[in-house]
Amino acid sequence: MKNIIISSLFLFLSSHIISQTKKAKDKNAIKEMCGCFEVSYNFAETFNYNKDSTYKPSKNKISEGLEWAGLVVDDKNKISIQHILQVGNPTKPMIVKHWRQDWLYQNTDFYMYNGDNNWTFQQKEKKDVKKQWTQKVYQVDDSPRYEGSGSWVHLNGKSYWESTTTAPLPRREYTKRNDYNITMRGNRQQITDAGWFHDQDNSKILRTDGKDVMIANEKGYNVYKKVADSRCSVAQEWWTTHNDKWKSVRNKWDEVFSRNIDLSLEAKVDNKPLYKHLFSDDITKEDEMNTIIESFVKK
Repeated sequence: MKNIIISSLFLFLSSHIISQTKKAKDKNAIKEMCGCFEVSYNFAETFNYNKDSTYKPSKNKISEGLEWAGLVVDDKNKISIQHILQVGNPTKPMIVKHWRQDWLYQNTDFYMYNGDNNWTFQQKEKKDVKKQWTQKVYQVDDSPRYEGSGSWVHLNGKSYWESTTTAPLPRREYTKRNDYNITMRGNRQQITDAGWFHDQDNSKILRTDGKDVMIANEKGYNVYKKVADSRCSVAQEWWTTHNDKWKSVRNKWDEVFSRNIDLSLEAKVDNKPLYKHLFSDDITKEDEMNTIIESFVKK
């Protein structure tokens, strides 16, 4: 009996150590996405399923830039990374607050995009997200974009994470296309010796009354090549100066998300999208930011 207890305890401790080691590898992989990167974006529509002979596929989109990805939160079960674009003349670059990605361990609360600026709140069973990480991606104004859960894989010298989830139209499309309202994003993020890449296999979907019609497929391939942090010094300084303001914005959104109900957002208030309100240098007080964000939340 004593041997059985000792054996069981050994197996439990071994499993716990292996789990903790795996989680540490996961966190290290996520934090490899921090730093200064030369970024190239490449998107191409591959197949279309529209029977209309006048259908015009989206043009290939290729762009590049310099991006700072700064660590905002590094907790036991949460890592948050803020992306800042640094573009234009290297001697006097323009700074653009870009997207943010939060990584939550064994998260069970999700806001799933359901088209037309609506997100459906869903809760998953703990067993369904065991040892998984949820990536929550936010717009430039820290409003929700998309989120999905998956396991980090460390195999044969590779570290990667995959998930498929619904998302709004990308910024490069939403002012040009109205024949679909959901992007079904197949995401793969893989760490490399040179940095990391974001491989996407996306579907353009028109959702009406719960019925999905596939319009086209798209391939995306974004490469993040790590360079010296000093090249992103202007972006780092900008974020240091403006971090307090955006912390207040994040706190307000956290309060909105904690309501755990379906979320619908206005596209514009006073004829301006949310980011134009919040990007204004005149908006600095927390109560002002709270009021603006709340005005976009449909009751």
